[in-house]
Amino acid sequence: MVQKMKGEKAPGWFKSILIGKPRDLSEKNLFHKLSLVALLAWVGLGADGLSSSCYGPEESFKALGTHLALAPFIAIACILTITVICASYSQLIEVFPGGGGGYLVASKLLSPKLGVVSGCALLVDYVLTIAISVSSGADALFSIFPHSFLVWKLPFAACGVLMLIILNLRGVRESVLIWVPVFFVFIVTHALGIAYAVGSHFGAIPELLARTSSDLSSSRMELGFFGILFLLVHSYSMGAGTYTGIEAVSNGLPILREPRVATGKRTMLYMGASLSFMVGGLLVAYLLCRVSPQEGKTLNAVLFNQIAASWPTFGWSFVFLAQGSAAILLFIAAQTGFLDGPRVLANMAADRWFPSRFSLLSDRFVTQNGIFLMGGAALIVLLSTHGALDLLVVLYSINVFITFTLSQAGMVCHWWKQRKVFPGWWKKLAVNGTGVLMTSFILASLCSVKFWEGGWVTLLLTGILVCIAFMTRRHYERIQSQFARLDSLVPALLSSPPIPPEKRPVTGPRTAAILVNGFNGLGLHTLLAVHRVFPNTFNNFVFIQVGLLDAGNFKGVDEINHLKQHLSIETGRYVSEMKRQGYESAAFTEIGHDLVQTATKLAQEVSQTYPHVVFFGGQLVFEKESLTSRFFHNYAVFAIQRELYRRNQPFVIMPIRA
Repeated sequence: MVQKMKGEKAPGWFKSILIGKPRDLSEKNLFHKLSLVALLAWVGLGADGLSSSCYGPEESFKALGTHLALAPFIAIACILTITVICASYSQLIEVFPGGGGGYLVASKLLSPKLGVVSGCALLVDYVLTIAISVSSGADALFSIFPHSFLVWKLPFAACGVLMLIILNLRGVRESVLIWVPVFFVFIVTHALGIAYAVGSHFGAIPELLARTSSDLSSSRMELGFFGILFLLVHSYSMGAGTYTGIEAVSNGLPILREPRVATGKRTMLYMGASLSFMVGGLLVAYLLCRVSPQEGKTLNAVLFNQIAASWPTFGWSFVFLAQGSAAILLFIAAQTGFLDGPRVLANMAADRWFPSRFSLLSDRFVTQNGIFLMGGAALIVLLSTHGALDLLVVLYSINVFITFTLSQAGMVCHWWKQRKVFPGWWKKLAVNGTGVLMTSFILASLCSVKFWEGGWVTLLLTGILVCIAFMTRRHYERIQSQFARLDSLVPALLSSPPIPPEKRPVTGPRTAAILVNGFNGLGLHTLLAVHRVFPNTFNNFVFIQVGLLDAGNFKGVDEINHLKQHLSIETGRYVSEMKRQGYESAAFTEIGHDLVQTATKLAQEVSQTYPHVVFFGGQLVFEKESLTSRFFHNYAVFAIQRELYRRNQPFVIMPIRA
């Protein structure tokens, strides 16, 4: 971690209070302290799935219209779907122990292009996760307030998004720990409410079964077989938001405690069991208690008010705790969008599908740019839809099944390829095959049923994001071709003879300190430019390289050690080459989260060791500079130059044209 330099301003007290002090990379057990055990992962990653019980069962139940007695069929279908998807993702965790989100799975098992589609679908879905979770949380909370308070619901939800942005900038573990008590209050109150509703009406279960049979018969006469099937499919699809969030554990594996596979599978078990109980239990409780929608109240609020009406001592307190904890749990569910959304974006940025700035970490080791983007986009969605939950649910549930289907299809291909080397391949394939059939059916149903209700908006946004990803990749490939032309210099330099002694400078110990980023054409062109512009001037060359921490290499101690070793090898090649040419040479390397800050620190160390030093950096010259190129590239060399000028250190930028 970068240490604070003398003369450098300390972090502002406001930032330290709001976000926290920078973390130290050299801190012992850093990754252990940042990671989540299964229980905390259930809170941070499982809350999204569990919180969907606050709106998913309600949407399904209301979609049945006057045929409410068919709700048990929906409950069975929901529990079966949750079981299959959780089992499928548990297998995915085994195959991708380093993190197996929809983007990585589709990219590696199907194709990079399909991976982009899956990743973009996930990004839109995570933005909607934040928006719908906060909006639903506001609905749950304002269900216990007078109707006149509803005018404050949207401003409250907007403030909730801003609060979550700040909380997630502090770090993953800090953003989860605060919610643990509330999470278990939700579990206890809702489990108690469901148990009481079913237990107090246990004697009515035979009547319920008779009503279901009677309603099925009358519905068959009224609607016909296909009419009943359409009604059930429609009701089932309207509750498709119930299954969103299940993929969060596989996406979030990098932040889980070792052994990650065991922790991930345990978290998945917690999530599947709790979600199945909540969804199935609530649908049955709605039916047993004969609840009906009321304006300004969620169906869960109506249910809890009804069952607590006979509890004169603590009935109101129970409703307040149940609905209050539900509201906060939905805010916790928005955490999934902030935990996994920036991680997916960082992985895609590392593969050059989006600007590389989205893969970088802040001094709290979070993907700060991704958090701002996800939170800002969610705020726009929330305000543009006025927090309308019914519209957000329509927008929400399509994209996750695009990712589900592609992930399961990728796993089917994987097990088929492994059939000759993995004895139990057919069992694994059967689970993922069932998963792909189920998720593709739901996806087709959602697209047909919800397309004109607003689903086209989600598909359009996803399509636009996919186009942006391909445009970004094309830009980086064009720049990479320029670097490839520069790299053609490397073999020529390594085979060139040493510079004769008479052509070397004989003046005092002047040092050229060159910022490099690996042993490549850009660094060598910068070195040659120094020789060309300042002939016979320097007899000592120092090479400075910063290893930037990003979502790709900040996964554990082994990855950090590998990065340190890589820095040493790359700068060592420069040093060896200059010594072969008869010059004095040395290297300074450091790992940090901020390129400018870390490079400035290293420059300070170099200037203290070599008083007569001039700093150099190479900048690739683009044929046509535009707003796009400025956004895709950070032009950090100019920022480093400004920092060194402030410290009265000479810095020369050498223009490099491919």
